[in-house]
Amino acid sequence: MAHPRPSRRSILQSGAALAALALTGGCSSDGGGEEPPGPSATAPGAAASGSPAAGRWAMPAESAPHTRTFMAWPALEEVWGDQLAGVRQDIAGLAQAVAGFEPVVLLARPDQADQARQACGTSVEVLELTVDDLWARDTGPTFVTGPQGLAGVDFDFNGWGGKQTHANDAKVARYLLDHYRITRVQAPITGEGGGIEVDGDGTLMATESSWVNDNRNPGKSRDRIEADLKELLGVEKVIWFKGVAGQDITDCHVDALARFAEPGTVVLHRPTADTPPDVWTTASAQALEVLGSTTDAKGRTLKVVDLPEPDVERIRGAGKNFLATYINYYVCNGGVIVPRFGDQAADDRAAGILGDLHPGRKVTQVSVNHIAAGGGGIHCATQQQPAG
Repeated sequence: MAHPRPSRRSILQSGAALAALALTGGCSSDGGGEEPPGPSATAPGAAASGSPAAGRWAMPAESAPHTRTFMAWPALEEVWGDQLAGVRQDIAGLAQAVAGFEPVVLLARPDQADQARQACGTSVEVLELTVDDLWARDTGPTFVTGPQGLAGVDFDFNGWGGKQTHANDAKVARYLLDHYRITRVQAPITGEGGGIEVDGDGTLMATESSWVNDNRNPGKSRDRIEADLKELLGVEKVIWFKGVAGQDITDCHVDALARFAEPGTVVLHRPTADTPPDVWTTASAQALEVLGSTTDAKGRTLKVVDLPEPDVERIRGAGKNFLATYINYYVCNGGVIVPRFGDQAADDRAAGILGDLHPGRKVTQVSVNHIAAGGGGIHCATQQQPAG
């Protein structure tokens, strides 16, 4: 599996951020140090109301109905270099594909908004906001619903553990929630939307490498982080994979490894038979072992469906940072948006598998090779707002 490396946007990294990268492999398991209280909920213009009661909020499955999808326009040439035009082309194509199923709001810097509108067309709404990069899954709020309606969890985005400048992207979640007057829940832990995967029925999957890591949550044990995730997202059980720390900028987000097709069914990235053993094949094998020896929150034995990777030798322009996984797909209203890499046999196989797993939804394949060359994918670039 070709995964992003820590240098995928290294031009933007500061010296301090590079120093922080040395900490990416550090995980705390003893829960030492003082920890802050639980999450607080704040309505726009209102004071914090304290910790939400247990069961107040719950994160719906991605397959639940959406009000809209958020995306972001890649802003900086110093991030993408001569790939910026291609990445913008990918984002425009992806936004148009999603807009065929549901409303899309694209965040763009004020001085780039007209360019984004021209590229995306009238089917995509452009909202002016100064952003650093395109990764809306991680910078935007993670939405939850409950008897009080809709809320957004702000996971305090910190540039994947201080690896990248994020002064503007750190404010995206707060800005969007204020703009739409949606209750904001401030998480007492740091992480990203790409680091969580829920089935909408009480179960969450995550990697230890992207959560129990001193670059996000220093001094916090896995048990403490798990308790916070359960309260924030309304889940009953967390299935942990080991993941891989320090080998890519995300420290192995789960949305490039395993996803729920429905409660009780997990689709898992699998390397091809001739893929040389490395940390990523080991991560997939470890996840498979975990899934085969656990149950979900309702006691169901998990059915695991393999989703084989493409042959990177058949993908034009695939470098060492290329995210060659079909797991990073996106489920929207009536559709499934799937990457098309250029390995036709693998592309068709993945579309068929995901179509079978999501009956009644139209599979749309989108070329995102420029985004993938930067270490991301379709899921990374989208964030759903569920119908509240």
